[in-house]
Amino acid sequence: MNGIIIVDKPEGWTSQDVCAKLRGVLREKRVGHSGTLDPMATGVLPVFVGRATRAVEFAESDRKRYIARLRLGLVTDTQDVTGSVLESKSVDLTPEDVLAVLPEFTGEIRQVPPMYSAVKIGGRRLYEIARKGGDVERPARSVTVYSLELLGAEDGDFVLDVTCSKGTYIRTLCHDIGARLGCGGCMSYLRRVRAGAFDISDAAPLSEIVSAGERGALEGILLPVDSLFSDRPPVVIDEKSEKKCRCGNDFPVDVSDGVYRVYSKSGEFLMLGSAAGGKMKTIKSFFAV
Repeated sequence: MNGIIIVDKPEGWTSQDVCAKLRGVLREKRVGHSGTLDPMATGVLPVFVGRATRAVEFAESDRKRYIARLRLGLVTDTQDVTGSVLESKSVDLTPEDVLAVLPEFTGEIRQVPPMYSAVKIGGRRLYEIARKGGDVERPARSVTVYSLELLGAEDGDFVLDVTCSKGTYIRTLCHDIGARLGCGGCMSYLRRVRAGAFDISDAAPLSEIVSAGERGALEGILLPVDSLFSDRPPVVIDEKSEKKCRCGNDFPVDVSDGVYRVYSKSGEFLMLGSAAGGKMKTIKSFFAV
């Protein structure tokens, strides 16, 4: 079994929990995900099965879109509502107050990774240090927030629509906005609605996927691996070039320079390839060996 399953991750599950569950259901050891979601988060989690796991590296760098809720006046050690409260105060800020500072968090910004994260410092995961009561200095990292909109307010929280780069911590974004407003803040809700080429409309609940997998009825849920590269133009090659492709050799093509989805005449997706100077070379192959 090879392909991509777009899971609507349920709250309370880690991304690895989802993969472990699907390994058992699908009876396939090669199962991996791209773009880790915290247990409290829900939404789009692309899961790669079989030979499609070779594509994970390409999905990890894709931009993501989230709907998040910002709770002002509350600071926690995890930067979300699941953590221990460090500070709590009443606030009386308007949507206009929040809107006024959002431009400061748009574009390329610097973030200090939270202690409760999988980032490694000195060979140790930060969350491992944090769970033992430790705290270490973390260098700030550059991330990009492509868009940051205030959608309104709900149950006293401010609802944000965020499109960002790989490595952006939305709970840190909420924490930093709260700090900028002088009252503190944390994340109270997070739902990923897009990851690269995949939208929440492409996702299925985990329970539905598990049920379909147990019945052997994953048609319509298991997407082909080339769907990840839908933004790249296709090129079909002849039998002679296909033989060279399957051997990992370059072959001539009559296309403009760029990155392409390469198919055989029978329609099999062979590889993601890079064309330059009339030659196509392999970036990553996906044909069955």
